[in-house]
Amino acid sequence: MTVSHNLGFPRIGANRELKRVVEAYWQGKIDSDNLLEHGRQLRARHWQQQVDSGLDLIPVGDFSWYDHVLDTSMLLGVVPERFCQNSDAINIDTYFRMARGRAPSGAPTAACEMTKWFDTNYHYIVPEFSEKQLFALSYEKLFEEIAEAQSLGHKVKPVLLGPISYLWLGKCKGAEFDRLSLLDDLTAVYGEILNRLKAMGVDWLQIDEPILVLDLPSEWQKAITASYHSLQVKGLNILLTTYFGTLANNVNLVCHLPVAGLHIDAVRGSDQLTTIVDNLPAYKILSIGVIDGRNIWRSDLDEIIALLNPIKQRLKARLWLAPSCSLLHVPVDLEQEKKLGIELKSWLAFALQKLDELDVLKQIFSQAVEENEYQALIGPLQDIKESRLSRQSRINSTRIHRDDVIKRQAEITDAMFERTSAYAQRSLKQREELALPKYPSTTIGSFPQTKEIRQARHLYKQGEMSHEEYESQMRKEISIMVAHQEEIGLDVLVHGEPERNDMVEYFGEQLEGFAFTEYGWVQSYGSRCVKPPIIYGDVKRQGDMTVAWTQYARSLTKKPMKGMLTGPVTMLQWSFVRDDQPRSVTCQQIALALRDEVIALERAGIEVIQIDEPAFREGLPLKQSEWKAYLKWAADAFRLSSAGVKDETQIHTHMCYAEFNDIIEAIAKLDADVITIETSRSDMELLDAFSEFDYPNEIGPGVYDIHSPNVPSVEQMVNLIKRAADSIPAERLWINPDCGLKTRGWPEVKAGLSNMVAAARQLREA
Repeated sequence: MTVSHNLGFPRIGANRELKRVVEAYWQGKIDSDNLLEHGRQLRARHWQQQVDSGLDLIPVGDFSWYDHVLDTSMLLGVVPERFCQNSDAINIDTYFRMARGRAPSGAPTAACEMTKWFDTNYHYIVPEFSEKQLFALSYEKLFEEIAEAQSLGHKVKPVLLGPISYLWLGKCKGAEFDRLSLLDDLTAVYGEILNRLKAMGVDWLQIDEPILVLDLPSEWQKAITASYHSLQVKGLNILLTTYFGTLANNVNLVCHLPVAGLHIDAVRGSDQLTTIVDNLPAYKILSIGVIDGRNIWRSDLDEIIALLNPIKQRLKARLWLAPSCSLLHVPVDLEQEKKLGIELKSWLAFALQKLDELDVLKQIFSQAVEENEYQALIGPLQDIKESRLSRQSRINSTRIHRDDVIKRQAEITDAMFERTSAYAQRSLKQREELALPKYPSTTIGSFPQTKEIRQARHLYKQGEMSHEEYESQMRKEISIMVAHQEEIGLDVLVHGEPERNDMVEYFGEQLEGFAFTEYGWVQSYGSRCVKPPIIYGDVKRQGDMTVAWTQYARSLTKKPMKGMLTGPVTMLQWSFVRDDQPRSVTCQQIALALRDEVIALERAGIEVIQIDEPAFREGLPLKQSEWKAYLKWAADAFRLSSAGVKDETQIHTHMCYAEFNDIIEAIAKLDADVITIETSRSDMELLDAFSEFDYPNEIGPGVYDIHSPNVPSVEQMVNLIKRAADSIPAERLWINPDCGLKTRGWPEVKAGLSNMVAAARQLREA
């Protein structure tokens, strides 16, 4: 019998139930008992759906109110003092204070830093470690959920982030020190956790160590060996879980760790299978992640069966099957989608459909047949027939390939990647053209999406509001947003983006080659969910996408108006991308479409154009050997989109929640006139990379953390900019928030931006 299991299930619910209940709790509309009951109901439904899909082991502990790394910090008692004094109990309110920035008194304080989970668009809350960090078993959530699942009769497999990955993902607070010095104390608490799980009757424990697909320093490799030799509880089997890439130089290390089983990602690393099987000790099971947990395309079951056949013959019952990683990164249920069209829908699989595919493979490989007998076995199966039809449909579809797009790509010249003049010459012309003061202030782009805006967009999409009425309503909203900015005193304005549902979806809806779902939500961070577009074919611009709205806003003010676009790399990264051609080719197609829009904005009189690339760092491969190729095509795509304008047009870009040290040279090669970055949560630490590199262009280090409800004071912002001025010459500094203001309310936005403008004026006077 071949065992099938899952590494994790989407937490948010098919209709974003988790988002709604968490936000209701934050707003005081429900109490904690009500919140916890909603969580129990959601977990029970998800567990039953996975049981119904045929899984043998159900993941428990993958559910999170905000983030699983934050859950781990709570479990281990890693709670900074500003969120919990010694006498305070650690509870769910402590948890949310860490994520959102609140002291026990309710007063604002700095929220924990947030950054990208490896190369995904999911954000985790960064653990903060002190040199004398104490660890203690402090939060019962994991054990309560295991007991909950067991009471429902489920065969559970708890999920726990491993100690080495947890340390790696954290940061030192205060003086820098070696995080590995904390390992012994940390491992001791993990030992307590394992003994608790054994006492609860747990047979298998999934411990995630995703850093094992990275190029690890030797001291961290040694730490892996030491920690897992100490984490031994008789009768409790550890499934060491890796994903997002190959083990590469860590193969021998991982295969010989004293654990009962190993999970590997065969979607991103099928070439490692033979080496791993050859090195795997005879007592270990091997879980192979063959269903893509990161993308939404239907699996090629024939290809997977051919891959697994020889391995099954060698491992027999020691072969387990699973998705490549947690299904956190895909939507819940394709069956909800009623508007995709039969052809496109037949190419797709969401979380529940992926588990159905897994069950088909489990049933096939549970048969005791020889390797050469599988074709006869699978030939008559309806699921196999449907898989083959889906694949053939994609290959033959006339919707995918466009000759005019392919021809245009072939005609790209080197000159199309270069601005006319270097930054030093452009900046002089831009300063004369724009006549901005020192420390110019601006925002990143979006303003609050009010109830009225969302209602109008909903009515328009449902056909209950005419196109003329909708445009009139959006123009009214734009005029309000421009008036607010004039009143606040910003120097470079934006139109506020009331017409945009999402920074990627909005553009994708106006490009050929994109498709959209109604319920394809995935979690980005906390209660923030996004609905990634599906890039299924060649991409082409159909016409102006932003020009009319930006032109209208420009007519309402004498100040510079910034055109707002989402960059080609971010469009790629934040979509479900076609897997039948290199991602670089698709990215270049998007860049050409955006190039046309940039030129159209300039022709319409827009002097400043921002091309957001918050996902630029996110796309960096996990293996350093692959960085150079990615950074080359990613930077080229940005330049292709931006370089068609005259010197006087100022090009901005924006990046957020990323470590920039690894990519600073590539950022410089983007040759944007101004880059705005997130720095407030990191206390300007992220600016160090730009200072050490001597970044030559202009920078706007964010001084207003928009992911927290806190409104920073003028003094706080002045201090942040003064700190920035220690690294970057004042004449090249801008003042702006960390990110767009879409998710905030107008009272806090006006207060925050007013303080920001006051800070800029104070700095000018000084």
